[in-house]
Amino acid sequence: MAYTLITANRNYSSWSLRPWLLMRGLNIAFADRLVAFAGPDNSAEFRRFAPNGKVPCLHDGETVVWDSLAIIEYLAERHAGVWPSDPLARAWARCAAAEMHSGFGPLRNICPMSVGVRAELIAVPPALQADIDRIAALFAEGLSRFGGPWLAGDTFSAVDAFFAPVAFRVRSFGLAIGDPGLRWVDTILNHPAMRDWEAAALAETWRDESHEDEIASVARVLVDYRQTG
Repeated sequence: MAYTLITANRNYSSWSLRPWLLMRGLNIAFADRLVAFAGPDNSAEFRRFAPNGKVPCLHDGETVVWDSLAIIEYLAERHAGVWPSDPLARAWARCAAAEMHSGFGPLRNICPMSVGVRAELIAVPPALQADIDRIAALFAEGLSRFGGPWLAGDTFSAVDAFFAPVAFRVRSFGLAIGDPGLRWVDTILNHPAMRDWEAAALAETWRDESHEDEIASVARVLVDYRQTG
């Protein structure tokens, strides 16, 4: 197997983070190819390597796998540890990851991922509060049922990778997800691969105006730890 994982900017690309973190966390070797965003619509350029014109995209020889959830399942067929070994924990983890993949639109739109930014939300609309409450309940459930410190037990797995962008959002916007959830956030942020992703994000000097404008429209930026120039 000779995997190549194609991702975009570390600071912004929440979808890219998921398979990248999982592969790094499970020591699955891959060539790491970063193709930077060039503006609000990158689909034409990204279609050179991904049928849907988006990142992430995994190449395994002649096989091309796009969409973060499809990549995770492709890897699960080939590598141990992607999902929990316990059937109950595995079922819960798959449900939670699928919920993250298909839902939480207000959280994504109002709290975009920007790793180096700390900001204060101008307002918390009811739809966003509902997402925050659901995240808090989901995290508390997984940690309580399976004993932690990871969401589905004592081992890092795909469900943790799927919610990793949420950890950055919780920290950036000070989201109140309860003590159990905050303990998990601290755990995932201190994962060595997450620290590597964060270091790369903070080192990026390029800014995408559309992403920056998203944050400015919903929050007051208090601190920005990213390098400039």
